[in-house]
This record gives sequence, structure tokens and C-alpha cells, in this order.
Amino acid sequence: MSNQATVLYDAPGPRARLRNNLYTLITVVALLGIAAFVVYTLNEKGQFSGDIWAPFFTWNTWSEYLIPGVLGTLTAAALASVLALLFGAVFGLARLSDHKWIRYPAGWIVEVFRAIPLLLLIFFIWFLAPELFGGGDYGLLAVVIGLTLYNGSVLAEVVRAGVLAVPKGQAEAAYAIGLRKSGVMRLILLPQALTAMMPAVVSQLVVLLKDTALGYIITYVDLLNMGFKILPSVHFGTKLVAAIFIGVFYIGLNMLLSWFANWLEKRSRRSRKTAAKPVSLAEEMG
Repeated sequence: MSNQATVLYDAPGPRARLRNNLYTLITVVALLGIAAFVVYTLNEKGQFSGDIWAPFFTWNTWSEYLIPGVLGTLTAAALASVLALLFGAVFGLARLSDHKWIRYPAGWIVEVFRAIPLLLLIFFIWFLAPELFGGGDYGLLAVVIGLTLYNGSVLAEVVRAGVLAVPKGQAEAAYAIGLRKSGVMRLILLPQALTAMMPAVVSQLVVLLKDTALGYIITYVDLLNMGFKILPSVHFGTKLVAAIFIGVFYIGLNMLLSWFANWLEKRSRRSRKTAAKPVSLAEEMG
């Protein structure tokens, strides 16, 4: 056994490293073999034919299908993200209230909407809206409200857990210098909890963006819906190409969202460090 060790396990020795490298090599070869088999099979069936891929490289396809689909997805995701963050912040803090008449109803609402399947929420709102407001297209409304209620409930738990994760001594020190609970929450707890919450918040927003695809079930004009309208043929190859393009778009959008969140987190860290930098006596005296 190696003399070097980590906190969780002993560092592997030469034989263990050789065995791990061998397992890694076998796994990589197996995955490459599976990928080669899939590519070969698709090529045998003509799935890489230029006739199948050609429609995706014409301007009409982008202007009539892909661009409107992307705009529909981004519109639903943007509206639902803002509303879900507001919902999560309000109900997450409400669950931390000292008043039972606030804490209990907030907890009940959060648990109910977390338990209901998102697709069922979207269907319920889509069928209910015409009964309440008359005829019309309520696809966007159903998708946005459904995403807001479900993801907002999850974010409420993220907010609550993030605030509770801050050491109690921080709040006790703030109370000791005379701050009220609103000031402690706004000035002490939330700024520190935000850093801990950021990865979970970003992950949930990525889930929200992907879940906009559920609008396809109620014929909402999103990327999934418009992508599969490009080629009306039910031939496997045409649908496969459409699925590949749609998947690439979703991957790109989610990676862009993750990059923006990481940039925002790093910027907020630098801002807090700059604000907390001690001022020397010479600087104070000018």
C-alpha cells in the first residue's frame, strides 16, 4: 500500500494504477466500438445521405422553423426563469418565517407543487385557461406557469437550505450589534448563502430550459415542435436528423447558461472580496 494518502482513501500503488489504466483502456475501446457500430449501421441504411441533411442548410428552414422555435423556447425559458426565481425566493424565505401562519401555508404550497408532475401541471393549466378566459392560444401561458410552479418550488427549497447552511454564529453576531431579522437576512445571510446556492440554482435553471420541450405535447411553438416540422416525412432518417439538430441546440443553450452563471458567480466573488478589503490608516488619512 502506498504511504501517500488522501482524506477519503489511500493513494493507489503501482499495481493498482496499472489495473485502473487497463480498465480505463478497455472501457474506452468498448465505447469506441459501440460508436463505430452505430455509425456503420446508420451509414448502411443511408442515414448520412446528403438529401436528408440538405434541408437543414437552407435559409428557409432556419427562418420558418428553427429560428421561431428557438425564440419560442427562449421566451418560455426566460419568463419562467424570472418567475421561478421570484417564487423560490419568496416562498423559500417564507418557510423560514417565525410566524406559523406564514411558514405553514408556504410549506404546504411548496410541497404540493413539488409533488405534482410537471406535465400534469401544464395540461391542467392548458385545459383550465379556456374555461376561465375564453377561447385562445394558451400554450405559452400553460408552459410558463407550469414551469414556474414546479421549478419555483424546487428553488424555494434551495433558498431555504442555502440560508440554513450559513453558520449560526453569523446571525448571532448580527443580532448582537442590533440588526433586526430583515437586516440580518438581507445583509448577512443571503449574500453568503447565494454562493452556496449558485450551483443548485444553475442546475435547476438548466432543467427548466430542457423542460420547455414539454410544450411539444400541447403544440406550443418551441424548438422541439418546430424542429420536427421541418421534414414532414415519418421516415426514421429524417426524424433522426431533426433530433440531432434539436439536441445540439439544447446542448448549446445549456452550456451558454452554465457559462453565464459561472461568470456571474466569479464576478460576485470578486465584488465581495473588493468590498471586504481592509483600508489602511494611510488611505483613511488621504
